[in-house]
Amino acid sequence: MKKSNNVLCGADIFFECLKREKVEYIFGFPGGAVLKLYEHLYDVDFLQHILVRHEQGAVHAAEGYAKASGKVGVVLVTSGPGATNTVTGIADAYMDSVPIVVFTGQVASHLIGNDAFQEADIVGITRPITKHNFLVRDIKELASTIRKAFFIASSGRPGPVVVDLPKDVIASKCEFVYPEDIEIRGYKPTYKGHINQIKKAAEVIANAKKPLLYVGGGVIMSGGSEELGLFARDNKLPVTMTLQGLGAFPGTDNLSLGMLGMHGTYWANQAVNNCDVLVSLGARFDDRVTGKVETFAVDAYKIHVDIDPTCIDKNVVVDLPIVGDVKHILAELASEMPKVPDTKDWLAQIQDWKDECPLVYEDNDGRLRTEYVIEKISEKTKGEAIVVTDVGQHQMWTAQYYKYNHPRSNLTSGGLGTMGFSVPASIGASFAIKDRPIVSISGDGGFQMCIQELVTAVAYKRPIKFFIINNSFLGMVRQWQELFHAEKYSFTDLSETNPNFVKVGEAFGIESYSTENPKDVDSLLDKAFSVNDRPFLIEFKVVKEDMVFPMVPSGGSISDMMVKRLNPKRMT
Repeated sequence: MKKSNNVLCGADIFFECLKREKVEYIFGFPGGAVLKLYEHLYDVDFLQHILVRHEQGAVHAAEGYAKASGKVGVVLVTSGPGATNTVTGIADAYMDSVPIVVFTGQVASHLIGNDAFQEADIVGITRPITKHNFLVRDIKELASTIRKAFFIASSGRPGPVVVDLPKDVIASKCEFVYPEDIEIRGYKPTYKGHINQIKKAAEVIANAKKPLLYVGGGVIMSGGSEELGLFARDNKLPVTMTLQGLGAFPGTDNLSLGMLGMHGTYWANQAVNNCDVLVSLGARFDDRVTGKVETFAVDAYKIHVDIDPTCIDKNVVVDLPIVGDVKHILAELASEMPKVPDTKDWLAQIQDWKDECPLVYEDNDGRLRTEYVIEKISEKTKGEAIVVTDVGQHQMWTAQYYKYNHPRSNLTSGGLGTMGFSVPASIGASFAIKDRPIVSISGDGGFQMCIQELVTAVAYKRPIKFFIINNSFLGMVRQWQELFHAEKYSFTDLSETNPNFVKVGEAFGIESYSTENPKDVDSLLDKAFSVNDRPFLIEFKVVKEDMVFPMVPSGGSISDMMVKRLNPKRMT
C-alpha cells in the first residue's frame, strides 16, 4: 500500500486511481448522479473525455478501444437510464471477453431501494453479464474497488466490470490509499500449463497425420500471435480461425484456411471433419463453429487450451485439456515437440478442397457485389487496416474476403451479434490506433442503430472510413427467411424506408458519396483513403438478393454445408 498525506474527496480519489491505472480516455455522458465527477474532470489533464451521444455508444467505443489496443476501455455514465443504456454493450463485452470497466453513477446511499429519481439496480441488472460488479458503499473502499475492477477486467479471461458509485460516496472524504498489489480470494487465474499435459499434447501432435489448429480470440488476447506463427510454420500445421480469431495468423499465409464454422470456408470445414488431431487454442467451441456437436470432428483427438477452466468440456468433451494462457502454452508446446509431423499429404488434401470449392461470386452482370467491395478494400489497405464490422451478411463476407495480416485488426461483435456495434467501436479504435487506416463497415440496417455517434466522429475529427453496404434489406435475416421460413420476407425490406445516406452523412458534416456501379469503387476508395483528418462516408448499393455461402444451417452438421443457392432466380 502506498499512502498519501492528502485527504481527498471521492471524485479526486476516482481520478487519482485512473491516473495510476494509466487511463488515457474515458467514453461517457454526464448526468445528475455523476456531476461531482464531471466537476473535477474539468480540471483533469492526464486523460481525455470523449463525449458520446448515447451510453450504448460509449460502451461500444470502449470495446473498440480495448480490442484495438489490448488495454482496458473505460466508461462513465450517470444513474438510471444512463446506466441501463449500457447493458447491451456490457453484454457484448461479456460474450467476447473484452476488458472494460463501466463506472455508473447511483443515487445517494440512503435512497437506494426507495425508487428514487433515476435509480436503477444496475448491479443486479448486470450481474449475469459481467465478470464482476461492485456497489461502493464506503468511501474508504473506493480506491481498492477501482484497483480490483481493473485487475479483474484485464487478467485471466478478460471481461467487463461494473462499478456503481453513489452520489454521497463521490462527495465524501478520506485519506487516499492506493493498493499497489491486489489479491482477491478465490480468483487466481492459471497462466502456466501443466507440463505433463503439454508434453502429452506435443507427442500427440507430432505423431498426427492430419493435425489442425483451431484458433480463437484467446490467442489474440494473450498476445500469442507470434508464438502461434512460429509453432504452425515450424511444424507445418494448417490453421483455421474463428470470427474473433481472424488476424491471429496471417490470412495470406499458405497454412491459413481462413474461418471455420457456419460461414467458414469449405476447405476449413472439410479439414475439421477429417482431421485426426484438433488443437483448440483460446476458442470455446461455440455453436456457430460446431454446428451439431454430436457430429463435430468425431474422429479427431481433441486438445483444448484455454485460460478459463469453465470452458473446458462445456460444449464439446475433449480428450486432453490444458488450462493456462495460450501464449505461454504455445511456447512450451514448441519446445516439447519431439519431431515435426509429416503433413505433406494432409496439406495436399486441403489444397484439393480449396480447388474443389473456392470462394466465388458473380461478377459479370455489371451489378455491384459486397464481395467485390471487400476485396477492393483489402487490396487498397494491403491487410493493414483496422476493420470494424457490424453484424450481418457484410460481416461474414468481410471475414471471408478481407485478408488480415495482424492481430487486433478485426474488430466485430461475435457472441452477442450486436447490430450498431461498428460506428461507435470504430471511434474507440481510432483513439487507440493512430498510424493505420480505420475502416467501419456496416449494413444499412445496423448503421442506423447507433447513427448518432457520427456526431462524435465529426466532433473529434476521427479519420474513419464509414462504408455502408446497402442492400435495402436486413440481409442476413432475409437470407434465413428465404432458406428456412417459406420466403416470407416479414419486416426485413427497408427499400421504402431507408434514408438518403449521403444526405444523412452531409447533415452530420461528413463528405459522403454513393454508388451502385462497380467501376466507381476504385476511385471512391482512393478518395476515402486520401482523407486522413476527418471522417469520410461511402454508400455502396449492392445486389439485394445475394446470400452468404458457404452456410451451415443452424443446428445442422458441418457436413450439411450449403455452398450455393438452390434457386438462383429467387428475389430477382
